[in-house]
Order: sequence, then structure tokens, then C-alpha cells
Amino acid sequence: MLKKLRDIQWNRVLYFTLFFIGVIVVVVIMAIVGKRDEQQLCKDVKIVIEGTEAFIDQADISKLIEQNYGSFVGKKVNGIPFQRVEKTLKKLPYVSNASIHADMDGTIRINIDQREAVMRIINKNGREFYVDPKGLKIPTTLKYIPHIMVANGNIAEGYNEALDTISTPLVKDLVKVAEFIGKDELWSNQVVQIYVNADHDIELVPRVGTQQLIVGSADSLEQKFELLKTFYTQIMPKVGINAYGVVNVKYGGQIICEKRGNWSFSDDQTKKIANNTL
Repeated sequence: MLKKLRDIQWNRVLYFTLFFIGVIVVVVIMAIVGKRDEQQLCKDVKIVIEGTEAFIDQADISKLIEQNYGSFVGKKVNGIPFQRVEKTLKKLPYVSNASIHADMDGTIRINIDQREAVMRIINKNGREFYVDPKGLKIPTTLKYIPHIMVANGNIAEGYNEALDTISTPLVKDLVKVAEFIGKDELWSNQVVQIYVNADHDIELVPRVGTQQLIVGSADSLEQKFELLKTFYTQIMPKVGINAYGVVNVKYGGQIICEKRGNWSFSDDQTKKIANNTL
């Protein structure tokens, strides 16, 4: 009998005994937590909105939730339809993503990622909308006007209030031009607006001077803007700010300048200007 007792591996017995006790403890704790979760009431709602824009604020989100689901405060946490709330928030045209969760203390936290506008479009019918970096349209609002590039003129792209994508190559080109300008301090300061003329060529409206700066399309932008830089730094200082009415770099390999009004230059002077020898 004593030999049989000595043969028993007491370490294994102790291990399995502790294991089963641990399982029982976990089950009890889960039951207690589950019971508490069933009774947990929402004590507060915290809304965090990320992004550089201000299309919406915490009051807008609170109002939307109140209208669709009533007040969360005082309700049982497990009775709040988190997934439905997220879907509702994601339908807002100014929201790129939304999430909602509850803390252990009964606080509901709502996180909103706001869309960023990179350009404002005013089409030929006067319809306005913003465009985000992904090419999605955003409705304008009087509540907030971002400081971004504006394009108008002969633009046919429409907008029907839906969060649809850009449909015309022209507007895609306009966004590329606006983004290129926005990344360069010189051009961000010099170009105040973009205009689409009757030939569907993209023009830049300068802050200094009244020239038509024609870039045509978004092809070869680096080369075209380098040519415009040559015009401003080498040609304009020699002939004056009002000598040319049109500066055309749409072909990418040359600057075509049209003289304004009664301004006139001899062929010899034109060659010297082009060769930087005037």
C-alpha cells in the first residue's frame, strides 16, 4: 500500500488539480463579468474627430446619433447597436471611417476620421463640390470653407450629392495640377486659381501679373512648371510684367509667349530673350 502511494506522481496530481481550479476560477470570473456587462449602463459618450478639416464637429455627431438612436447615456451598453451606429456614421459624406466601442467603466467612445479636401470644383453650370485625395466628391457646406485650390470654367463634371468618384479625365488632371502646386511653395504663393478655357486647356491664374498661363493638361508637369519658372525669373524681369498676355507651356518643350496690346519686339530682341542674352 505504501509502495503504491510512493509510486504516485504527486507533481502531476498537483498540476492537474491547480489547472482545474484555474479553469473554475476563469469560468466564475467570466460569469460575473458577463452578468455585470448585462447590467452595465452607459455613463458618458466621448467623441473624437481626427483630420485637418472642420466639416463636422462633435455636436453634429451627437445630433445624428440622438435622431437615429436616442441618447446613449443611461442605456444598457449591451443594448446599443454598435455596428448599426458605425454604418450610419460612415454614410456621412465628410467621414472616411468611424468606429465605436465601450470601455469597462461604461464610457462609449466614438472615433471619426474626417475626409480631406484637396480641391474645390465649380463646374460650368455653377455646381460646386470638393474632391478628396482618393478622387471622391464631397459636398460643399457654408459651415466650413477649406483654404484649397479652386478650379472653374468649362468643366462639365456634375455632382448629384452622392459620394461618387470623378468621372472625367479633365477633373482628374485638375486634381493632379492642384496637388503639384500645393507641394511647391513658389507656386502655392503665385497661383491663386485654376481655370479651364473654351479649348478645355488648363490655365493658371497668377497672383502677380495678368497673363494667361496655359499648361494644357497634367502631362509633364515638372517640365511645364520649370518653363514657367524660366519665364518669371529670366524673361519677365527683362521685358516687364505686362509685356506678354499669354504664356503657353502646354507642349512641354517650349514657351510660347503672345505679346499684349501694342507691345512689340524685334525678331532680334525675341531671340535674345529666348537665349537669355537680352
